[in-house]
Amino acid sequence: MRPFLHRKSWLLAGAGLAILAGAPMAHAQDASTELSSIEKQIRALQAELHSMKHELATKNAEIEATRRRQMQTESELHALPAATTTQPPQLQQGYALLPGTTPGSYSLAKIEPPEPVLPPGTFKVRGVTVTLGGFIEATGIYRSRNEVADVGSNFNTGIPYPNSPLYNEPEFRITSRQSRISLNAAADPDPVTHLDAYYETDFLGAAPTANSVESNSYNLRIRLLYAMYERSDLGLHILAGQDWSLVTLNTKGLEGYVADQSVPYTIDAQYVPGFNWARQAQFRISKDWGKQYWLAFSVENPQANYALGPNGAVPSSVGSVNAFNPGGSLYFSGTNYSDDIAPDFVAKAAVDEPFGHFEVFGLGRLFHDRVSFAPAGGANYTTFGGGLGGGGIVHVIPKRLDFQTSFLIGDGIGRYGSAQLPDATIGANGQAVPLPEISVLTGLIAHPLLNMDWYTYAGEEAVTRPATFSDKGKGYGYGSPLYSNANCNAEFGVGGACVGNTAAIWQATTGIWYKLYHSPDFGSLQLGLQYSYTHRTALSGIGPTPKTDDNMVFFSLRLFPFQDTAPLAPPGT
Repeated sequence: MRPFLHRKSWLLAGAGLAILAGAPMAHAQDASTELSSIEKQIRALQAELHSMKHELATKNAEIEATRRRQMQTESELHALPAATTTQPPQLQQGYALLPGTTPGSYSLAKIEPPEPVLPPGTFKVRGVTVTLGGFIEATGIYRSRNEVADVGSNFNTGIPYPNSPLYNEPEFRITSRQSRISLNAAADPDPVTHLDAYYETDFLGAAPTANSVESNSYNLRIRLLYAMYERSDLGLHILAGQDWSLVTLNTKGLEGYVADQSVPYTIDAQYVPGFNWARQAQFRISKDWGKQYWLAFSVENPQANYALGPNGAVPSSVGSVNAFNPGGSLYFSGTNYSDDIAPDFVAKAAVDEPFGHFEVFGLGRLFHDRVSFAPAGGANYTTFGGGLGGGGIVHVIPKRLDFQTSFLIGDGIGRYGSAQLPDATIGANGQAVPLPEISVLTGLIAHPLLNMDWYTYAGEEAVTRPATFSDKGKGYGYGSPLYSNANCNAEFGVGGACVGNTAAIWQATTGIWYKLYHSPDFGSLQLGLQYSYTHRTALSGIGPTPKTDDNMVFFSLRLFPFQDTAPLAPPGT
């Protein structure tokens, strides 16, 4: 474009010189007219020159913009870690075309999915998801009989007969010891493997030095502490650690997750008579078929609760019976531990349907003791016990009303009931004799409002004496008809004792949980209220058959810092 500009400039200059040199001076009258014509030509040439300059500037600007876009595109393609091909690629899941590609050049980049938003109290440690849980609680307790007990009632020996001053004394307490802390760590190392670890603790441990005088310093205890390995392609679930016993009724499945246990909603930490449970160390393996049909087997820590009769009486033909001993290393010496040679065994089958969950199980136990005979010698005895149980939950109105029932019947099953009846006594030869027992529970759980749960339960546990224990007029064992109950109904009565071995304990209870406040970000604040009536009767003996009862009221305020479930999750789990 520059030679073109120079040519125009020379033409303008030449035209000017020709006009000045060749104008006839003689014709003055025509000079003015000619000069006006020349000026018009000059102005026309100047206008053309200005238009050409503007056109040139516009074209230069377009060329520069195109050059810059090309440089930017090349820079971006060099900076991106993408593969380039001249043919349209076969896109795989997780990949996409980069912007700025042309029909002859395609660039691919891997798409990293965004991290999911974690709920409150949950965080990631590499590939492990850690979830915090638990609640802070303040509970008020009133009992019409003084059990001298905290938030966990003693339904058996704790409810006094009329011969005790405690029978006529009410009891009131405030406690925060049921407050709970939990931690769950879960990971999925591959699409079919799931790993899970769970820890839960509260403050219901009672060391020998613990008291309520001033500092109320009660210690932590293990509630649950287990690890789980699962393979979804095999339907296999393996659990090891302290968990709810396999005898406990589930709401679904049999893996052992804490959220799947059908634990009563009660504020009372001992729940309801008739509820079968234990929290103990175990090894469990379970198998599912389509998450609908289940089989499970567990071996669990054994412990037997013996009743030897008044003052530990045993048959006169037996020198001594060694069925339990004070704790040794890493055990409290004030607590007795039974002689056990094998674990408790539990096998269970279950089925899940849209309208409910149903299960049946068998329990096997071995009772072991050492008998020393007079004047010398001795023998070991091992006796088999156990029972059959089952239960189910029916969704009468889905998400609104559930009905549940469960039972356990057998010999030597007392430790698996909330009333804690004895498992066994001692027979004529000193051998353990498991006691025939039955445990039954029914319940209704309703969600009448989004923020409210209502529950009611009725349960009973009963035991009978195996056979009449008598040896030369001396009563022994559990519930012997030779035991005296003559003094059970008179406070500090004279002339008689009160053995009062329990025959049956039943309870009816009802309560509500109401969510005062809830937020996905700040958890929930829940108010609980429970009333229960408990009745205890004794096996017959010499004199009248004693009975007693207890009216209990519980009030609870619980703050769940992380959980906001609707409807409420069972607060008592």
